[in-house]
Amino acid sequence: MDFAPSEFKPEQIEEAGRLFHKKCDFMLGVAKLEQLPDADLPEVAFSGRSNVGKSSIINALFYQKKLAKTSNTPGRTQQLNYFKLDDRLYLVDLPGYGFAKAPESMVKNWQRLIMAYLQGRVNLKRVFLLIDSRHGIKKVDSDIMEMLDKAAVTYQIVLTKIDKISEKELDSVLKKTADDVKKHAAAYPKILATSSEKNLGLEDLRAEINSLVF
Repeated sequence: MDFAPSEFKPEQIEEAGRLFHKKCDFMLGVAKLEQLPDADLPEVAFSGRSNVGKSSIINALFYQKKLAKTSNTPGRTQQLNYFKLDDRLYLVDLPGYGFAKAPESMVKNWQRLIMAYLQGRVNLKRVFLLIDSRHGIKKVDSDIMEMLDKAAVTYQIVLTKIDKISEKELDSVLKKTADDVKKHAAAYPKILATSSEKNLGLEDLRAEINSLVF
């Protein structure tokens, strides 16, 4: 699959690569707001439907295999998982959404936690909303986008698993996604297309995150 040239300069790609090669550790799992760490570093969060490939993307970003745990069981991540990169950045793995097996009361509790987190986290620079490129934006994704609009948190769409579709299909989903993004006030217009398995688009994602650190 041909891939569009990066919008970032080579030196920006290199700088981001150096940052993401730094030490990154799991910090803590947050089930209650009072457990949140001090807002003393820039912070980015990753959100997406269950099994969208979120853990795989996080692992690939940090050149690791087991930093974020992957599972075939939807809804495995049931808390806000914090990772700390080189004392310069917090990365937060938000609970997956759109799964059917969890009790409704548990889902509502997670939703309340996430909304409170989004509205109150002053150091949160951006939410990266992962969308499976094979399916595009579904109703449940639109609901999350509306929630992010309401919370007035800037978010950016990251298409995942682009190695699973043809170039023509990718062009189509990019166009449709761009049209959807225009309808949402808090959505960042640039869409990133990635594959953790084939290492596609990850340099741009690292550079995008690196641009938010300072």
